[in-house]
Amino acid sequence: MAEPVRTIAVLVANPALSSILSMVLASVPSFRVRPFESELALVTYMRLAPVDVVVTDFDSASARADRVSRDLRADQSIPHHDYQVIALASLVSPETKDLCIASGIDEVIVKPMSPKYLLERVQSRIARRAASLAGYRPVRAATSRRPDFSQYGNVIPLWTRERPLPTH
Repeated sequence: MAEPVRTIAVLVANPALSSILSMVLASVPSFRVRPFESELALVTYMRLAPVDVVVTDFDSASARADRVSRDLRADQSIPHHDYQVIALASLVSPETKDLCIASGIDEVIVKPMSPKYLLERVQSRIARRAASLAGYRPVRAATSRRPDFSQYGNVIPLWTRERPLPTH
């Protein structure tokens, strides 16, 4: 069975870095990589198509990572909000950490970093997300048949079958 295609959006400050990161991420056959030059272009795309991971940058003057993440998370016109945000930062200060938490950034990678490291982190985030979705089972699906408590009157047992009392 073929892996599902995952869309990775890249919005970073430097066009050369954007090209390098996009090229390395696109080396995975199941990744569709979309580089963006502005936050407006990214938002417009996300209104039309789902994105799995957004890679953004704290060093961008016009589209800083915390503002991009906050704007994306707050935008009700984006139909799919189950994406993850990875931010790149030259320096991680206590202020940066607070901004990341407040804006919904999932992970921060300190620059300079290897593009291969970013690839590993994106793959890890996608794998973790897929595993958590695969393990999810709604409670109502597991309990499709309700036990008959009519025989107990107004006392409802905690367990449906007898359990032995502990011996001390």
